[in-house]
Amino acid sequence: MTHKPRETFGSRMGMLLAMAGSSIGLGNIWRFPYMMGKNGGAAFILMYVIMLVVLCLPVMVSEYLIGRRGESNPFSCFDRLAPGSKWRWIGFLAVLASAFILSFYCVVGGWSVKYLADSCILAFSDAQGDYALSFGTFISNPWKPLVYTLIFLGLTGAIIVFGVRKGIERMSKVMITMLFIIIVMVVIRSLTLPGAMEGVKYMFVPDFSKIAADTCIAAMGQAFFSLSIGCGTILTYASYVKKEENILASSAWISFFDTMFAIIAGLAIIPAVYSIAYMNGVEPDVSAGPGLVFITLPGVFSQMPLGNVAAILFFLALLLAAVTSAISLMEVVVAFIIEEMRRSRKKAVALCFVICGVVGAFCSLSFGPLAGFKLFGLSLFDFFDYITSNIMMPIGGLLLAVFAGWRLRRANFLDEFTNSGKLRIPRWISLTLYYLVKLVAPIGILLIFLNTFFS
Repeated sequence: MTHKPRETFGSRMGMLLAMAGSSIGLGNIWRFPYMMGKNGGAAFILMYVIMLVVLCLPVMVSEYLIGRRGESNPFSCFDRLAPGSKWRWIGFLAVLASAFILSFYCVVGGWSVKYLADSCILAFSDAQGDYALSFGTFISNPWKPLVYTLIFLGLTGAIIVFGVRKGIERMSKVMITMLFIIIVMVVIRSLTLPGAMEGVKYMFVPDFSKIAADTCIAAMGQAFFSLSIGCGTILTYASYVKKEENILASSAWISFFDTMFAIIAGLAIIPAVYSIAYMNGVEPDVSAGPGLVFITLPGVFSQMPLGNVAAILFFLALLLAAVTSAISLMEVVVAFIIEEMRRSRKKAVALCFVICGVVGAFCSLSFGPLAGFKLFGLSLFDFFDYITSNIMMPIGGLLLAVFAGWRLRRANFLDEFTNSGKLRIPRWISLTLYYLVKLVAPIGILLIFLNTFFS
């Protein structure tokens, strides 16, 4: 099989920002603070960093390595590396997972569009407002959330249609830069509020009594899902990476960017929640899940000096984070359609928009007219969230590690890892990483998967 020349990222920084943008998303802004609040604050962050280094970084390296060596979409990638085998169905699983994730992700992305628009018209100015009721009324409306969902999906497609360099790379440079600047501005405002330092203390002074088996599993799961391992985004982006790039260094930088942003997002949210609780004489609630962003924070902004400005900046950051992740998910599906169905990029984007728009519409309606329709006791939105996050991604990550550690020959693994010996990486580092992928990573991912069903 001959390799057709493919478009690649134009610069190392553009590649790093695009791949970092794939990992940085809504999960960093609302899920990380929620998981941290639920699992002991600083103790959770400590375990998160340990799990990221020991488990997630090796798996990310393996997915990066497979994608760059295969130089194709996830389905064809495995077909090239293991011709005639059934391993290619791992790639199809990744494409399917990305399509499902994008379908419900664009619903939440639509919420971020709506809340940014609301913040611009000063909708979060009433300190006595019932923001829980407002959120519930909005998401249960049959049409409004659907319109915002399609706007978000269309915005994502408008970036993807321009390709890797002119679309993904160019916009990632702009959006990730803006995202970090904006979130730092929100952090500065949050930290200057009265009582905010108690929130900082909660995040950075560990209570080691909070560290238990459940904390370790939760931290491992958050690190795994935060880096989007197992849904084909890293693999697809890696297929556009030039051969001279250092896989280990790139993976380490991407992991660092993702972790740094999660902690910065925590500093934007947790101290503000502690401050408002301090001023109102109540206990802070930092474990409110998605409500922390769409219900709790609007109430926080309404009571905060210059809260209108902070609200606009925060929801703009939320939208940017959502888009950078959404474009990586859409690119997985689009690359598959282009290379396997032989369609142009424009037609591939249009087809992806239709498929994910239809599924996303049903997910959106599951909060309103279809609220009574359940699959295995879950709403359609929760069903797609559950099967991708708790089943498809862990299985995909597990099989990626098994493929890299057991199906690829060790010589091929080390050849790709060292750029055919051009990189002077000490052999003990290469072998340590190889055996982390071969032995430690599959066991760790299996523990996450088993915890899903037995916790």
